[in-house]
Amino acid sequence: MACRWNCTNPDYPMSSKLAVTFLSKHLLNKIGDARRLCVAFSGGLDSSVLLAGLAELRDKALPDIELRALHIHHGLSQFADDWVAHCQTFCQQRDIPFSVAKVQVDAQEGGIEAAARTARYQAFAESLTAGEVLLTAQHLNDQCETFMLALKRGSGPAGLSAMSGDSSIHGYRLLRPFLELSREQLEEYAKQLKLSWIEDDSNRDARFDRNFLRLDIFPALYQRWPHFAQATARSASLCAEQETLLDELLSESLTSLTDEQGSLSVERLKAFSAVRRSALLRRWLASRGARMPSREQLQRIWDEVALSREDAQAQLVLGKMVVRRFRGRLYVLPERRSLKDQILCWDPAEKLTLPDGLGCLIADHVLIAQGADCLIRQPRAGEKITVRFQVQGYIEKVGRDRARQAKKLWSELGVPPWERGRIPLVYYNDQLMAAPGWFITRQSRAENNEAQWRIIWSAA
Repeated sequence: MACRWNCTNPDYPMSSKLAVTFLSKHLLNKIGDARRLCVAFSGGLDSSVLLAGLAELRDKALPDIELRALHIHHGLSQFADDWVAHCQTFCQQRDIPFSVAKVQVDAQEGGIEAAARTARYQAFAESLTAGEVLLTAQHLNDQCETFMLALKRGSGPAGLSAMSGDSSIHGYRLLRPFLELSREQLEEYAKQLKLSWIEDDSNRDARFDRNFLRLDIFPALYQRWPHFAQATARSASLCAEQETLLDELLSESLTSLTDEQGSLSVERLKAFSAVRRSALLRRWLASRGARMPSREQLQRIWDEVALSREDAQAQLVLGKMVVRRFRGRLYVLPERRSLKDQILCWDPAEKLTLPDGLGCLIADHVLIAQGADCLIRQPRAGEKITVRFQVQGYIEKVGRDRARQAKKLWSELGVPPWERGRIPLVYYNDQLMAAPGWFITRQSRAENNEAQWRIIWSAA
């Protein structure tokens, strides 16, 4: 379907001045004391009304508002570049700073809709500056669609709460000031503001669930029950209230179950009923940034991970996070790439930057009072220094009377299995010398007054 450009007809009973005043008052009430505002600007009707309304508020009532627009270029439509040009012109006409963030959408990540949404919010998180508030233009009908999609998935009260008007779940403050306004109301404001906007061609594709509801289901529902959107919004609000109440009631229990690292006690969870335990697990997962599990996944977390044997390395993947157990506690961790095949050559005259954000290694040749166990001999002639992330077989750790298997040594040191492959190991040729910050080996000890040094593993 061709890309359509919508221009409004200003003929409408409400005066332009009255409409703009009402919109400005509504936005003023919703933004409160927020003044550094970034609008997610697609160029469509909803975000056009939002951006134009905020510009009017800035120009007529609140000159201290810092307003800018951010457009996400998904690269999915042949008209994407035309939309950028339209948005840029729209902003130039209103003296609004404008920027574009290009994203890659991986349809394998839960389908195009979900992947595009994930890519958008990731781009927002990367683009917002400290103290800046993101505003998006979802409205009452969008809220109704979100509720119905959650119902289709079999969601509980948390999912049926749909969208919040004011949240911080993405790591920044997110305002949705139009959730109480219908699409028809926004069209009326657009007419009075004499706006032009984009109609995304993909919005007519009923293969997408949201479009299917919008195009094929809701017209009949709204015709029979004109206030259906308002009714579902009330239901969503009631679900949100119940979730808030449960959060308050379970907060103390969750705090007592969780340690400073955010891990959860399995043994203490066993004392709760299955219903209360599931509610606590959901809130714990949410607090750690994990995707909400289905009922089946939640049961598997308990049966297959929490109740697994102590020596098992059971895990369950939730999106890009992994739930694991270690020493009677549950952990939620980001998925990490394997480093077992990495071999880094190191010239100790230079700082060595480690992969995957693990910091760096620094050679300290100054002998300060750190204890003999911190020092290892410097390489002998013909010994090449490498850094690796995997060790097998036996390790002769200084301070022990005999060698220990690598797996058992890591366990004795209290290192969780998922961290063992991320600790840099210093080798001279093929002989392990040290795991900086953890241990040094007998082979690293100096003989006949050999020069020594210390290796520092720094997070910076």
